[in-house]
Parts: sequence; C-alpha cells; structure tokens
Amino acid sequence: MKEDTKSSSEMTIKKPPIGLAAFALVGPSFVWAAEYIGSGEVILATRTGAILGTAVLWAIVVGIFLKFWIGMSGARYTVCTGEGMIDMFNRMPGPKHWAVWVVLVVQFLAGTFSIGAVVTAAGVFVSSLFPAEMIPESMTSIFPGLCGWAVTIVAVAVVWSGLFNVLKIVMSILVLIVVLGVLYVAAHVFPGVGALLKSLTFNVPAVPEWAASMDNVSDNPWKEILPLLGWGAGGFASQVWYTYWVLGAGYGAAAGRGYGRAADVASLRSMTRGAAEKIKGWCRVLYIDSSLAVVIGIVVTGAFFIAGSGVLGPEKIAPEGPDVAIKLSMVFSSRWGSWGGFLFMLAGAAALISTQIGQLAGWPRLLADSCRICIPGFNKKLTWKWQFRLFLLFFLCANMVIVFCFKEKPVILVQFAALLDGLLLTPMQAILVAVGLFVVMPKLLSAEAARVLKPNWIFAVGLVIAFLVFAYFCIVQMPSTLFGK
Repeated sequence: MKEDTKSSSEMTIKKPPIGLAAFALVGPSFVWAAEYIGSGEVILATRTGAILGTAVLWAIVVGIFLKFWIGMSGARYTVCTGEGMIDMFNRMPGPKHWAVWVVLVVQFLAGTFSIGAVVTAAGVFVSSLFPAEMIPESMTSIFPGLCGWAVTIVAVAVVWSGLFNVLKIVMSILVLIVVLGVLYVAAHVFPGVGALLKSLTFNVPAVPEWAASMDNVSDNPWKEILPLLGWGAGGFASQVWYTYWVLGAGYGAAAGRGYGRAADVASLRSMTRGAAEKIKGWCRVLYIDSSLAVVIGIVVTGAFFIAGSGVLGPEKIAPEGPDVAIKLSMVFSSRWGSWGGFLFMLAGAAALISTQIGQLAGWPRLLADSCRICIPGFNKKLTWKWQFRLFLLFFLCANMVIVFCFKEKPVILVQFAALLDGLLLTPMQAILVAVGLFVVMPKLLSAEAARVLKPNWIFAVGLVIAFLVFAYFCIVQMPSTLFGK
C-alpha cells in the first residue's frame, strides 16, 4: 500500500500555541459540532419539546456532556499517539481485532441507516425552502427526494478529496447559519430562567393526552427521550470521527500523520520529555476545542428543543411525516411572518446538510479503518484514499434508494438510527476509551513521556459515569422502548 504521509519517526512535534493564540487553531470542534447538529436536533429535539415540553431539557445536557468526555478522551489519545480511535480499539486486550469487528458490523448498518435518515430529512427541509409555485405539480411528490439527491451529491463533492481544511471552512459557515437561525426563533419563546432551571431536575413527565391519542406518539415518554439522548452530540461514530478531525488538524503527535495508519510505536517509545511537554501543550488546545463543541451543541440543541416546546406544543403538533418541515414553517410564519419561518427552516436545512457532509466524511473513514485492520487484503490492494472513496460511493448509492423508500416516515428512520448508533455501542465505547487512555497509551510511550502525558483522574471519572448512565439506558430503558407499547 502506498503511504500518503511521511513516517512519524521523521516528524517533529510543533510548538503548541499559548494563551489566546490557541483559539486561532480551533477547528475540529466546528466539524464535530456541525456534524452532530442535525436530525437529532432539528427533528428529534423539536418534536420531543413539542410533546414533553421543556421538562426533559436535562436529556440534552446529559447526553452531550457525557459524550463530550468520550470524544475528548479519545481525541487526547490521538494527540498523544498520532492514531485514531479505531486503531486504539485494535489494541484492546482479548481476541485479535474483536473490538474492531464489533464496530465494523454494527457501524456498517448504523451508517447506512443514519446517513439515509439524515438525507431523507434534509430533502424535506430543503424542498420546503422553495415556494410552492416554483414546483411543478407533477413533481410535488418526488421533489423532496430529488432535493435529498442534490444534498448527497453536494456532500460527496465536498468530502471527496478528504482534505480537512475544505471541510472545516464549509462546516464553520453552516454552523454560523444554524446558530443565528435557531437562536432567533428560540428567543421569542424562551420559557424564563425558572422554567429552564426546573427542566434540569431529571423529571420524566407523562405524555399529554393530546399527544398520546395520536398514532405516531407512544404513551411511553422514553420513546421520545432515548433517541434524543442517542443523538445528542452524535452517536458512537461521532466520537470516533472527532479523532479524525484532530488528525486532520495535526494536533500534537498527529502532525503529518494523515489517515489510515496505526501509530509509529518505535517513535513513541523513543519520545523525549521535551516532545512530551509539547504534546501536553497541544492537549490544552484540544480541551479548548472540544469544550467549544460542547457549548455549541448544548445551546443549539436546546434552542431547537425550546422552539418545539414554545411553538409546536401549544398548537398540539407532533410532526412525523414528510410534512414535518411544512408544518414547522407554517407555524413559525404565523407567529413571526414569513421571515421568521424561513429563517428557522434555513437553520434546519443547514444543520441537516452539515450533518450529511460530516457523516459522509466520517463513516467512510471509520469503515475503511475497520476493514484495513480486519481484512488485510483490503488494505493491500487499495490506498487509504480509495478505501475511503469506495465507501463514500456506497453511501451515495444507498442514499439514492433510501431517500425514496422512507420518504413517508423520516422521524421513524431518524429514531431508529439514533438508537442504533447513539446508544447501542456507547457504553462499550466509554470503557474501551478508558482502557486505551489509561492502560494502552502508557505502554506505547517511553517511560518519561508516559509520566508527562499521564491523564488526570477526572477523565476516568467522566468515562465511568458515561458508561454507567448509557449502560442503564441500554439495558433498562431501550428494551421496553423498542418492544413495549
């Protein structure tokens, strides 16, 4: 296989920025946030807010904050070793490649459905931005699907090169549009500080009668809460992808490494104390970057949630079908005129497009890494770039089919994808990242570098709590949610 970048043994660690200069190098956070602010926020948060009100805002904060520890901890490993999370999983104790095989099987299914869910919803939202008179009557039923095709093609074009800088610029612009649009709307229906604080008390309210009487709403509130938890800050894959964005940005030992390569163990074991100190400085840049992603995620997701509670709830609307965007637009327009409705829909469309771009940039990388490790012949015949592009083309073709097969039930598809990707593997991910950070990484580094880069105990606490909380949801709440009424 051809190497796309130089060996890490030839690489020197750059001096990390200090103070405010660190903010000039943030970038992975914008890609991370823009990727996970999508269908979970635009559709699930808005719908859940409409049905359950602001009482379950805690689910957004808990989901995003706990996954922040998983994503940041995995990225810290990347900054210190120069390899992504999938290669870290391959170093887990036990049978050869066992963790990567689990990821490969589950994430192949999750990726297919999740990307399809997002493009289906994106097609609906983008099509709603066009005035009805512009759409020929003969194309009304297929126009959302065609818009979904267009979104997919644009997303593939953006990520085809695999270059991080292109991705960073596009995603940063989309994040700005989302933030401005949804905050404008949420500010008009802000419930007040008292109601906001009360919503963080872990209350699980009953589903109101008007909602429970609808065919598309269960009387079990967890059926609405769990998907929101699952895709708050993205799912399992989003935390893996953050390590890719850090690789692309070249933080610490990731500088010059590129994608699709395990760490240069010989170089790590000869790492000097001076190099380790520089990497520790890059870890501080990472903390700033990842914290920014969490703030953006909580604010934007909470704003969509509050908008649903303040606008759709009083109207007793729990949108599900392809008219979800139209209903939202009509209600918002009736409150604040056509400009308010359009701005919200533009924010929703931008969020879904950014997620589609992020998913098509991330899932092919994840699957290419998994196949490289589990199927050695796959790696010998294709360079990493073409491994990535092969999966990218697969998702392009899959989207062309899914966008029309599930056009009547975008919310159901989003909810299923959220449970599959967002909750199923997350407890395992928290434990594996903890093992990688505290057990695997010290063995890869020289003794003095391991002492300098030893992670603080707070990382262990955050990861263990994430494991316990998401394990509870998976073991106790998910079965009744999937198979109960």
